[in-house]
Amino acid sequence: MVMRWGTYFAVVSAVVSIGLALGVTMPLVSLRLEGWGYGNFAIGVMAAMPAVGVLLGSVLAGRLAARFGTTGLMQICLVVSAVGVSTMALLPSYPVWLVLRLLLGVALTVVFILGESWINQLAVDRWRGRLVALYGTGYALSQLCGPLVLSLLGTSTDLGFWTGTGLLIAGSLMLWGRTGAPRVDAHSASGRGLWAFCAGMPAIAWAVSLFAAFEAMMLTLLPVYGLRQGFSQETALLMASVVVVGDALLQLPIGWLADRMSRQRLFFGCGVVLMISSLCVPLLLHTPLIWPVWVLFGASAGGLFTLSLILIGERYRDDQLVRANAHISQLWGIGCLIGPLVTGAVSQWVSGHALPLLMAVGAAGFVVLLLRAMGWASLRRRRWLVGNRPQSPHPNPLPEGEGAD
Repeated sequence: MVMRWGTYFAVVSAVVSIGLALGVTMPLVSLRLEGWGYGNFAIGVMAAMPAVGVLLGSVLAGRLAARFGTTGLMQICLVVSAVGVSTMALLPSYPVWLVLRLLLGVALTVVFILGESWINQLAVDRWRGRLVALYGTGYALSQLCGPLVLSLLGTSTDLGFWTGTGLLIAGSLMLWGRTGAPRVDAHSASGRGLWAFCAGMPAIAWAVSLFAAFEAMMLTLLPVYGLRQGFSQETALLMASVVVVGDALLQLPIGWLADRMSRQRLFFGCGVVLMISSLCVPLLLHTPLIWPVWVLFGASAGGLFTLSLILIGERYRDDQLVRANAHISQLWGIGCLIGPLVTGAVSQWVSGHALPLLMAVGAAGFVVLLLRAMGWASLRRRRWLVGNRPQSPHPNPLPEGEGAD
C-alpha cells in the first residue's frame, strides 16, 4: 500500500483547524456565561449541548455522505460550522447559543467521523500508531493554541468568535480536490449496533466516553474550576493549556510505543496514570507540583483516545471502519453529554473538586474493564492451547521407570 502523504496532511490539517477553532471559542463561551452570572450547572448544560448534536450527527453521517460525497460533505459541514460560530458573535443570547451549539455538534461530528475514518484508511499498518498519534498530537496542539490565542485576543470582544469562523472556512478549503476517502453507503455510519460494539470492546467504548467527557470539561469547566479555586482568569486558562500540552507532547511517544509493544499493556498504563494524576489534583492544586500533574493528566487521557483509534484502525476497513467511527462518535456524544452535566451538578451542589474526582472514578472503571478483558483473553488463549496440545504417540504412557523388562 502506497502512503498518500499529501491527502493525509490535508485531512489532518482540516480536522486540526476544528480543534483550534474550538480551543478559541469554547473557553470564551464559558467565560462569557460566567461573566453573565450563570452557575456551573448552566455552563455545564451549554458545554453538553454539542453532545446531543454528536448523537444526531452519527446517525446522519452515512446518509449524507452517500448523497454529497465524503469530501463535499466535510466541506459543507465546515462552512455550516463557521456560520454557526459567527452567529454566536452576532446574537449573544443563552437560548440562541444552545441551538447554535447543537448545530455545531451535528456538523462537526460528521467531519470527525469521515475525517478520522479517512486518516485511518490512509495509514499503512507499520506506521499506524505514529500516524494516528501525529493526528492526535496536531489536534491537541490546536486546542492548546486555542486558549493561548484567546488570552492574546482577549475575552472582552468578539474577536475570538471571528477567528474561529476564519479557521473553519480555511479547513474547508484545505479539502478542495482531495480524493481517496473510504467508500460510504447510506447505512455505513447509521449508528446501528452500538450495544454490540460496546459489548464486544467494552474497554475501548469506556475509554472513548471518558476522553470525550475529559475534553469537554477541560475547555469549558476547567477554567471555571480554576476561578472557583481562587486563581486568576489568566492562570485558569494557563492550566487548561498545560493539560493540553501534556496531551499534545506525549501522543507521539505513545504512538511510537504502540508500534513496538503490547498495545493492551500501554492502554492499561494510561488508565492507571490518569487515575493517579486525577486523585493528585485536589491535593497538589495550590503547590508547584500541580503543573507536572496537569501534564500527566492530559497525556494519559489523550493516550486512551489515541490507542482506541489505533485499535479500531487495525481491525476495520472501508464501510466497517466508518461504521466503527460512527459508534465512536456516539460514545463521544454520550461522554460529552454526561460528563459536563454530572460534573457541573456535583461541583455546584456536592464538591468543588468534582472534576478531578469524577475523572479518577472514570479511570478506575476503565482499568477494571480492561483487566477483565485481558483476563478473559488470557483464559481463552489457555483453553485454545490445551485443546490444541499435540497428542502423545502413546495414549496411556506408563509412569517413568515402569514397564522395563
